[in-house]
Amino acid sequence: MRDFPSGTVTFLFTDIEGSTKLLHELGDDYADALSEHRRVLRAAFEANSGVEVDTQGDAFFVAFARARDALAAAHEGQQALGDGPVRVRMGVHTGEPLVTDEGYVGIDVHRAARIAAVGHGGQVLVSQSTLELAGADGLRDLGEHRLKDLTAPERIWQLGDAEFPPLKSLNQSNLPVQPTPFVGREKELGEVLALLRAPSTRLLTLTGAGGSGKTRLAVQAAAEVVDEHEHGVWWVPLQAVRDPARIGAAIGSALGAREELAGHIGSKRMLLVLDNFEQIAEAAPELGELLAACPGLRLLVTSRELLRLSAEREYAVPPLVEQESVGFFLSRARATRPGFEPDEHVLAICRRVDHLPLALELAAARVKALSTAQILERLEHALPLLTGGARDLPERQRTLRGAIAWSYELLPAGEQEAFRRLGIFSGGWTLEATEQVAGADIDVLQSLVEKSLVRFDEARYSLLETIREFAYERLDEAGELEEARRRHFDFYLALAKAEDTSAEAGYGTHSNLLLRDQENLRAAVEWAVAAGDRVGATELMVLLENFWVATDPFEGARRFDELLTAPGELPTRLRARALRCYAGSLWLSGEYERSHRMNEQSLALFRELEDDEGIAVLLHRLGISTLSFLKDPVKARELFDEGLEHFRRAGSDRGESEVLGGLGYVSWDEGDKEAALDLFSRAAEQAAETGFTWWEVGMLAAMVEVLIELDRLDEAETAARRHLKLAREIGDRQSSVLGLVLTAWLAARRGDHARAYLLWGAVEAEESRAPIGQWEAEREDYRAKVLLAEGEDLERARQRGRGRSLDAAIEEALGAGP
Repeated sequence: MRDFPSGTVTFLFTDIEGSTKLLHELGDDYADALSEHRRVLRAAFEANSGVEVDTQGDAFFVAFARARDALAAAHEGQQALGDGPVRVRMGVHTGEPLVTDEGYVGIDVHRAARIAAVGHGGQVLVSQSTLELAGADGLRDLGEHRLKDLTAPERIWQLGDAEFPPLKSLNQSNLPVQPTPFVGREKELGEVLALLRAPSTRLLTLTGAGGSGKTRLAVQAAAEVVDEHEHGVWWVPLQAVRDPARIGAAIGSALGAREELAGHIGSKRMLLVLDNFEQIAEAAPELGELLAACPGLRLLVTSRELLRLSAEREYAVPPLVEQESVGFFLSRARATRPGFEPDEHVLAICRRVDHLPLALELAAARVKALSTAQILERLEHALPLLTGGARDLPERQRTLRGAIAWSYELLPAGEQEAFRRLGIFSGGWTLEATEQVAGADIDVLQSLVEKSLVRFDEARYSLLETIREFAYERLDEAGELEEARRRHFDFYLALAKAEDTSAEAGYGTHSNLLLRDQENLRAAVEWAVAAGDRVGATELMVLLENFWVATDPFEGARRFDELLTAPGELPTRLRARALRCYAGSLWLSGEYERSHRMNEQSLALFRELEDDEGIAVLLHRLGISTLSFLKDPVKARELFDEGLEHFRRAGSDRGESEVLGGLGYVSWDEGDKEAALDLFSRAAEQAAETGFTWWEVGMLAAMVEVLIELDRLDEAETAARRHLKLAREIGDRQSSVLGLVLTAWLAARRGDHARAYLLWGAVEAEESRAPIGQWEAEREDYRAKVLLAEGEDLERARQRGRGRSLDAAIEEALGAGP
């Protein structure tokens, strides 16, 4: 074995960008260019004490004992190549790898290669760990980037000041961060990628038993092809979805679609990754229709069974092979007990659990308290007894059930009780929910986390779906299911009351808490409906009024329709509120006529109740629809004026600010910009006084547009800056993007075209990360107002803007002006 550096080692990976294209361009001269490239780089590596670990084709893998030497070698190599035809990208990363007879192994080797892969020809990228040893001289911060290993983001630095396109990282994908590195599966990953990249593949389904690693393989494959799909790769988790009718809503929610799904996707080139599809298999025909309607769409699905569609290709995910299985067990065991060393029992354990990743993870978690001999002994005695799956299920799935059951039986009685009660949750939960619904304290919960039965991430807990199903079954067998469902409903009803987003509480509120618990809220509504508690279900739905508006108005409209058309009577006030909520969801779903009718029915009930504020809210909403849908500004003004009287009678300053804004839109529609500006300004001031920030943000945006049209640019700049600050404070992404657009428009009107182009580039970048609601119709109008000049410098500014995150772009927008 060569004398490889050990301990803390800095790795340098290189390859040639566009080598195939370069071969065609240079023809017979390519071999000479490649040889000269190798000579130049090897000279730089050797001059700086680099050890060449491997060379494959046009790529180098070099190790250095000192981080500074690696950076010096990279710099000298790039300088020597100069502006020649060969453009080399390099990645530098420092870690503490394991040295074996065959070379280096460990996650740091993969991380260095991943860093190099996101760069461009002529670019040298450096990790945070290398910077900490070598210093920041000559390095430029490119921010945090997600790499294709899908673990935590890596802060990346660039050597030198040259300008390059944005890094080819995963910042523009919603693929989930993985808690552990991707171990093994190189053969399977290659086979899946070959199928996925085949031009004829529109739908690829990964099949296999629960816990066989389908999801992790699908996520990694999707990460590898992000830059091959112009409009992104989108992750759609379905583990908490039980109703086949919700498949469109689940996909639309992941895409941020505010319109019919096929129309939203259209001809865009994108990949959707649908995870855990087997529980809504009846929805498969809808996917077939979506593929037929969207020629650029491709689907990667994980399921325990085939979808049985004509476009489908199957890849059956096998268990890990023995070598991968042992490596997987070792990585998980060392995460639990650092310094763990394998012995002769490890391979026997892997064989005993059929090399299934989930079973291996559960078994490896026990090395903290048991020897490998004890683990194997318990597996030998427990699994034959706990193989309780149906006889027609694959043997691997029956064994997995035994592995979970074994872990369950090892728990003390109190932990068993808590564990099965946790099966009532959908999509994760909080500590408070654990205490009140499952009756468990933090010590019990922590114990379940440490035993790899419960997962913890950023103050929330969750169960793998296979484990959750097992816990739910135990809950039912124990006769505790109905009590747990009632406690679950009561908890989430109380949460919805505390986070009330209905009109009575100020429906413009924004609740991240409700957003995180949306699957539990859906489950609570569904249980109340199934239990015949129509009043309770409707009350919960009404409390979530703005939640449906903000997250999924299509689903909100469907659920309200079911509740309002079910047999039996609802209390008048509750029915009036539900009709109002139904109308709001219908409006945002594009069903304007039905929305208008539901608002009219709601208004009639509130008049019957003599509820001034309820009447006023409906008059305001009817005024908006009368103006924008019925195109009748005279009638709209009458409705707004009457609403204003009722709001004042009810003493609602918040409501008064809304009506003033509505009247402002009437004046604007009639062409009286000065009157519109006065009304928008008064509405914004009143909203600020009452803490109605969401409405103030909307009024400020309207003010900016009018002020620009009136050529009062300094006043517009002041309003735009406040709009942008407030939108950021309340986490309103869509208003934040609009704020960037308005600021870019202002810059263009002032003649600062470089600033306008930069901010517009940031808007384009944000749009590429996730769709922006109600943006399609407005984009070209705003684009024509912002991009008023031409030139290479302006396009470079636009390109720089595309490299900005939303937060960085907002800082840029707020960094200048009066």
